[in-house]
Amino acid sequence: MNKDWQIKTLGEVCEIKSGKNQKNVVNPNGKYPIYGSSGIFGYADEYICDKNTTIIGRKGTINSPIYVTTKFWNVDTAFGLCAKEDLNSKFLYYFCLGFNFKKLDKSTTIPSLSKGDLLSIKLNIPPLETQQAIVSKIEELFSELDKGIDDLKTAQQQLKTYRQSVLKWAFEGKLTYENVKEGQLPEGWVSKTFNDIIEISKEKYKPNNSESKFYIGLEHIEKNLGTLTPECGFEKIKTLKNKFKTGEILYGKLRPYLNKVYLAKENGVCSTDILVLKTKENCDAQFLTHLMLGVDFVNKMSENTSGVNLPRVSTKIILEYPINLPTLKEQHQIVQEIESRLSVSDKMEESIAQSLQQAEALRQSILKKAFSGELV
Repeated sequence: MNKDWQIKTLGEVCEIKSGKNQKNVVNPNGKYPIYGSSGIFGYADEYICDKNTTIIGRKGTINSPIYVTTKFWNVDTAFGLCAKEDLNSKFLYYFCLGFNFKKLDKSTTIPSLSKGDLLSIKLNIPPLETQQAIVSKIEELFSELDKGIDDLKTAQQQLKTYRQSVLKWAFEGKLTYENVKEGQLPEGWVSKTFNDIIEISKEKYKPNNSESKFYIGLEHIEKNLGTLTPECGFEKIKTLKNKFKTGEILYGKLRPYLNKVYLAKENGVCSTDILVLKTKENCDAQFLTHLMLGVDFVNKMSENTSGVNLPRVSTKIILEYPINLPTLKEQHQIVQEIESRLSVSDKMEESIAQSLQQAEALRQSILKKAFSGELV
């Protein structure tokens, strides 16, 4: 640390203002925002904290500082950290952004911070001029980093669009025929409905002395991807479930807009909010799984649900869904074409996800250097 830096506590360099319940000051047309640790709750005619204050959660979200440039009211689960004269308010904010407040959490249930613990946090403080130089350098580097992150997220979205395009082309015959005319079926394809190609299994599993079974709940199927979460595995079963076998398709009928479809790789049991579909001899299960992951199927199911709080799609709607069906041989070929394209897309998505993680690690590295005197 440089000689002109000093070690201080937060209590010495800032005022920590406790929040208050907002019920008596709420006004939808109020001048001042009401802030909690996760953002704006509403508006009020009064304020507690002055502009350029950093919010730290007292309960709940305790590790996500917010910098507020206007006067505001903070609720009783949020502290306002107001910098004193010798401390740059943005310098304080960036210090908080790099500090791990979770290590001060002594609660056993909801994450919590005490005012006393905050006041005793130590930080290295340079002269005001150096503080401003550090803030400027952080913001310059963060701006470059954010641009890179935006580019990565754009690429991520483009890959999702490409995935849906591949599925659309596949079921229009455009992956196996070069000259398919819009609105026409390729040669050898026939118009069917799901009722012609699947059966919905009615096999149930009644628990026996809390026996462990490979279990898939709705929460275990990834949205839009046709894969399982890492948490999926063997569980003790205590209530009635649906049974499934390898090669059968699991489809989440609850909230169909979540697009939860999975082709079983082993035998097991699943939630009764998951339908088990058996394909008939004229249909390949992988082919149908890819079709069900496509946007057309998802939209149709989502548009035809019943129930407000827990929307479900009926088996009648599913069985009536139209499908253009090629021969089994061509179905297998289409599956290969889809998977060869999507495997490349998956690798690119994995690479982007790793780059996004590295970007966040770099952000923390920048902050660490800033407050150890290595940035300017």
